[in-house]
Amino acid sequence: MASAIAHPFAALALAPYFRRFGIGVGLGLVGAVCTIVPDIDVLGFREGVPYASLFGHRGITHSIFFSVLLAALLTIVPRPAFPRTSAIASFVFLFACTVSHGLLDAMTDGGLGVAFFSPFSNQRYFFPWRPICVSPLSVAQFMSGRASRVLASELHWVMLPSLGLFLLGWLTRSKPVRTA
Repeated sequence: MASAIAHPFAALALAPYFRRFGIGVGLGLVGAVCTIVPDIDVLGFREGVPYASLFGHRGITHSIFFSVLLAALLTIVPRPAFPRTSAIASFVFLFACTVSHGLLDAMTDGGLGVAFFSPFSNQRYFFPWRPICVSPLSVAQFMSGRASRVLASELHWVMLPSLGLFLLGWLTRSKPVRTA
């Protein structure tokens, strides 16, 4: 997986492009959380869930199906907190943030791949181009010497490009669309 440090950069990169639809800091933070939520599946390791199973790491929580469900839920439930935000824009933004997790993981150089089409298929996929160093699943393993290599890879392939997209979007931003 890409680390929990790198995943939120996807929300940062997307945010200025959704500003005109009312996506502000609050929903931007929800989007950042959405970029990390798919890794909730690592809790299954403690319960003996096999890595390659439907509920294993990079299984259903990394799928397009899960991204749709989470985005829909987070568009509906906190709706009163974001009344000026277009529901469609909220859904698309939160979906893009959530699905970005699997996309980044499919560009790493380790693991079993991502079950993009789960629960309909548990087939795991990687992209042909996999430049991101895979991050260990535990903090102890991450801190045991791999951190600098992983973070350097993520800085180069995720964080700096995301900051570039953010700056481009911010510099070319348009004013928010007023909703009735």
